[in-house]
Amino acid sequence: MLEPAYLIVSLIVSSVGFVMFVYGKKQHRPVQLGAGLLLLLLPFFVRDGLLLGIAGAAISAIVWGAVKAGL
Repeated sequence: MLEPAYLIVSLIVSSVGFVMFVYGKKQHRPVQLGAGLLLLLLPFFVRDGLLLGIAGAAISAIVWGAVKAGL
């Protein structure tokens, strides 16, 4: 059964993924494009709200580190 917390976290993670995907596509940035696609698809595979939030935050932190490193 879908819980309200999972639905909210899923909506947030997917929204961040959509924005990151569109940005990566328009700016031709493969790191943001790939991470956005991964964040969009992540709620299909992770069915726990806490794990989904942690995974989304980890992917976002990796993207942030990659951008700071110049990728």
